[in-house]
Amino acid sequence: MKYFLFFLLISQFIFSQERTVDYKISGYIETYYAYDFNTPNSEMKLPFMYNYNRHNEFNVNIGLLRVKAEYENVYAIIALHSGTYVDDNYASENNKLLNEAFVGLYLDSAKKQTIEVGILPSYIGFETAISSSNLTLTRSLLAENSPYYMTGVKYGYKPNEKWSLAFLVTNGWQRIKRTNTKIPLALGTQISYKTKEKSLFNWSSYLGKEVYNDYLGMRFFNNFYWDYQCNSHWRIISGFDIGIQDIDPIKTDYHVWYSPVIMTQYTWNNKWQTTFRAEYYQDKNNIIIASNGDFKTFGSSINMDYNFNEKVKFRTEARYLQSQEKVFLKDELPINNNFFITTSLAFEF
Repeated sequence: MKYFLFFLLISQFIFSQERTVDYKISGYIETYYAYDFNTPNSEMKLPFMYNYNRHNEFNVNIGLLRVKAEYENVYAIIALHSGTYVDDNYASENNKLLNEAFVGLYLDSAKKQTIEVGILPSYIGFETAISSSNLTLTRSLLAENSPYYMTGVKYGYKPNEKWSLAFLVTNGWQRIKRTNTKIPLALGTQISYKTKEKSLFNWSSYLGKEVYNDYLGMRFFNNFYWDYQCNSHWRIISGFDIGIQDIDPIKTDYHVWYSPVIMTQYTWNNKWQTTFRAEYYQDKNNIIIASNGDFKTFGSSINMDYNFNEKVKFRTEARYLQSQEKVFLKDELPINNNFFITTSLAFEF
């Protein structure tokens, strides 16, 4: 009887204690205006771009509202979004409202190991849909044509301050809903290493079956990048993507696409920044980018950023693309170059 009374007292004490869930609400909205000197007639400026992809009109690239809740060793994140980025990049999805929606669990008291399940931000690349976190206003060709999001389960492990490791099982290449449940789930890995506070090396990989010319073949993709903060003024990011797609069901035959990019940012002061970018994207077999010919395109850009304060940023960028073949259109006629200017005003909280 005394043990029963003791249990009741302890239970009453435990359940009478106030337990709260910690919430954090954040948001981001980015308006823009873009002018394409090829003056396209279609709604989208370029079919292989998914950000700021409207010509000669003011619009919203993305409006995002994000809520994070934490309770003990469990956390959950849900983010809703809208804008032309969503219209273009989620065109094949039934659920276009969710930017993120996942539950995470810390597996140890030091929070070195985590499990996350749901719609996750992509582990591939150094650019996101949130422009304020990127060096350039528009996204690189390699970023626009690799996943922005993944749906699945992610195991993360940070053994120390230098190393960060992750392993993923996902529904496929930027896919919320699986189109065919008989197709095996895709696998992903990420390895990051900080040599010191100013330098980061990252390697992300993807392995899964994807359709090419009505054939479901294995795709193996790698993303490498190096992010180096030289000093208080200069920052350099260099990246390289390479993918291999199985194209023949009978014999061993593969197509390859790849893309190198380098960008250099100079910070004049706490208000002004300038970034130069040079890039190349080769997809001559149109595995990722569908075009009128072999897609072999060089690109360069320069942007100027002005920070009104830590929450508001105004950006302007001029960008030029030059292709070896006539994969662009002007007055409904194919040409081999494209030049456009983009400006944006973003606010985050």
